Order: sequence, then structure tokens, then C-alpha cells
Amino acid sequence: MSFLKHLFRKPHHRFARRCFSQEGEDMILRRHFGQRKSGFYVDIGAHHPFRYSNTYMFYKKGWRGINIDATPGSMKPFERYRPYDTNLELAITREPETLEFFLFDDHAYNTFSPDQADNAVAAGAKLLSKQAMPGLPLGDVLAREVPPNTTIDIMSVDVEGMDLDVLKSNDWEQFRPHVLLVECLESDLSHIDRDPVYQFLTEQDYRLYAKTVNTWFFVCNRTDHN
Repeated sequence: MSFLKHLFRKPHHRFARRCFSQEGEDMILRRHFGQRKSGFYVDIGAHHPFRYSNTYMFYKKGWRGINIDATPGSMKPFERYRPYDTNLELAITREPETLEFFLFDDHAYNTFSPDQADNAVAAGAKLLSKQAMPGLPLGDVLAREVPPNTTIDIMSVDVEGMDLDVLKSNDWEQFRPHVLLVECLESDLSHIDRDPVYQFLTEQDYRLYAKTVNTWFFVCNRTDHN
């Protein structure tokens, strides 16, 4: 058999690496953390145990953490495929309150933001229903669920337009993830300093580390992060 025939008969080359994130975010995290076999993550807007997941690669390595998503029924597949994680079906809000949740045929569009819901409909997504859902601040949830003396190595936030509200609901003195991934709306890097999420996180002593098309990576500047 010629070399070319042999190559095309084996499309999964031994140098290939499996990516689960939407835009290779887990590849960037893999570069940052290397071959570490243990760590802790918090995935907010987790969506699915492995589809578009920024944390599933690390679960497979032996890391553990917390997955949070407000979509009704979203945690059933997490309980099946990621049983060693803490899987929470709830909304993250600035204050304890009840918000209207927009549910779409593709759960990746689900959002608490009316503007994001309108954009999804305009893009062709089908709105299935609206549902009132209770929410809690992130700081309260982490205080209840993060094991004592645990460092949060990765926090991923992707909640379709409500990312800043989620960030502002955290207790930044108690919970400071080492690497923070946030969905970005500002694509022009020359204007990044105008973005409210960028401004807020730099105030919390984080610096921009990397970027994909839709995700920013921030790294904590302080060495005393939890």
C-alpha cells in the first residue's frame, strides 16, 4: 500500500488533538495548564457536557468542578456523562430574584437577555417559550458549593448577553479564578478598553491573556487568588 493510501485510510492521525470547545478555547487552556492532571473549574452557562464545552477536556484528564446552566433539564446529561462534577440547574443573577428566561430550539441561544433573544430570532432561531426562573448571585452559589481551601483554576462564563451581571454577582475577595473565560461582544481590539466587561475585570486586577473570535481569556494578576 502506498504512503498516501495508508494516510487517507487513517484520518485520525496520531498527532491530532481532540477539541470540544466551539472555537478551540480548550486548546488555549491546555497550552496554559500543560499536562496537569488535577484542578478545579466553574462552568457557567455550561450548556452541554461536551458540546461546545470549555471544560470537558479537563474532566477527562481528571479535573473536577461545578457546571451551572438555567435551561430546564440541562443537568440530566451532565449527571450521566459528568457524574463526578457538581451539576446545578439554576440561574445566576445580581441579586436573589426571578427573571424571564427565553428558551429556543437550539439551547445554545437560551438567554435571560431580551436583546439577545431578539437577535437570536432575527438570526433564524425558533423561540419555544418564556419561563420565569429564580436566580442567585454567583458569590452565594460558590460559597455554598466550592470545597474549602479549593483554588478555582478556570472559570468559564457564557450566558448570552448577561455575562457582566454574572461577573458583578461574584465575591471577588473570596473567589478569584486563575483563568477567566468570558464571551466577548467587542471584536475590535483597538476599542477593547471601551468594553464594560474588560473595564470591570481590569478593575478586579485581571489582564487580557488571549482571545478567540467570541471569547476573551483573562488571567489574575494577584498571587493570592483563592
